[in-house]
Amino acid sequence: MLSLIAEHPLICALALILIDMVMWRLIDANHYSWKLMLRVVIFSLYSVLLFNEGLNPMVPAPWVDNIPLHLAATGLQIAWWLFAARTLTVLIGAVMMQRVGHTGRLLQDLLGALIFLIAVIAALAYVLDLPVKGVLATSGALAIIVGLALQSTLSDVFSGIVLNTTKPYQLDDWIAIDGTEGRVIDIDWRATRLQTSQGSMIVIPNSLAAKAKITNFSRPSDMFGVSISLQISPHIRPQIVIDALERAMQGCRILLSAPGPKVALKSSSAAGADYEISGFVASMSEKRTVRNQLFDLAYRHLQASGINLLSSVEPNLGSDSPRPRALLDSSPIFSTLREEEKETFSQNMALQTFRAGETILAAGEVSDHLFIIESGVVSVTLNVHGTLIETGRMGPGEVIGEAGILTDSSSAAEFAAKTFCALYRIEKDYLKPCLAARQDINDAMKTLLDFRLHKVQALIQEEPVVARKKGFLQWLLKRA
Repeated sequence: MLSLIAEHPLICALALILIDMVMWRLIDANHYSWKLMLRVVIFSLYSVLLFNEGLNPMVPAPWVDNIPLHLAATGLQIAWWLFAARTLTVLIGAVMMQRVGHTGRLLQDLLGALIFLIAVIAALAYVLDLPVKGVLATSGALAIIVGLALQSTLSDVFSGIVLNTTKPYQLDDWIAIDGTEGRVIDIDWRATRLQTSQGSMIVIPNSLAAKAKITNFSRPSDMFGVSISLQISPHIRPQIVIDALERAMQGCRILLSAPGPKVALKSSSAAGADYEISGFVASMSEKRTVRNQLFDLAYRHLQASGINLLSSVEPNLGSDSPRPRALLDSSPIFSTLREEEKETFSQNMALQTFRAGETILAAGEVSDHLFIIESGVVSVTLNVHGTLIETGRMGPGEVIGEAGILTDSSSAAEFAAKTFCALYRIEKDYLKPCLAARQDINDAMKTLLDFRLHKVQALIQEEPVVARKKGFLQWLLKRA
């Protein structure tokens, strides 16, 4: 092996370049540190071979009389400069990745281009022994011509520098650029790439992004705005609508309490009145869930107040039948009752009201009646490992007390009025024969009970998160 290197050093040097190119491709990106170390070792061996053979990259190649050998030596010397530039670029990139992450990619690309430009000029000056001043003057004139031809591209480059310096957005931020919304997945020297909620990718040139109106939904990082708009008939008193929407708003537990959500009448005309519920959530992934939940809660609470959403054909729900009968029609449990059964049921439902903060069903209490929420918000609280936790909120149409009816068991959670609540009460003595006669209703209530018991067990058995211990090295890196 050593004799081969001694006899054919130039061939070995060329082989090292090929080995570097192949190994850089073959080694997985997850082993980047090994790739970097291997490149440094190969470049060091390559440099030793050249200098040992008398091929100093700072001077023109020897063996002028032997043209093939002279050309080969010149090529290897030029390759040394390019190899050095590439190795230095990779090292700088690794250091910058540890310091600033992917946000410094554009700066890394620009530094790499500058290093390669210096390497090319050095190779022209030292290896080819060309007059650098003349080359620079020629390249300057050429740069003007190229710059005029690439004005838009250069504009993208410098706009990218401005965006990376001012940082109106970073990787993984959710932003909107002139109404185009998506998550930032890449920022390079030419464009910003967004991934939309539908999974498609949008490429926006940096020059356009620098001039556009940018909305960053990820700043501040601990809250994200969410809002829904509803159209109601302008003939309904606004305060009644606002009260119903505020109850719907309080029924959504995911909304942050600070800053608190709010309801506002945005505009009103003969065509309709526009109301808006707005608030904040803790993460971007919750926005769609909260919007869907708010629409559903708004519909239910408006319907409980005798209000319908505006449409081309105004429905007349609730005006022809009493509220108890309307609750039975909309209930997923009792909707299968026949018309005469619903009529009898509605006559055996007694209205009961509760003030905000008043207990409806205490934890450990065996209920001898079933409640159907007519209006208002009910808070569900569970004792988990000695700590009271609000596990949910209930609204119009939902039932309370099914455990006592079906199994004579006590309630694991406490149900209390979050707002002023009106509930219809059905006594157990009346309900039991109905459940025995109608297996479908009995099964629906059992399904609801099983779901709630499973949720309670999951909350109670949930193991506390154990904080990971941090080593001394992590402590040093954090303070580096």
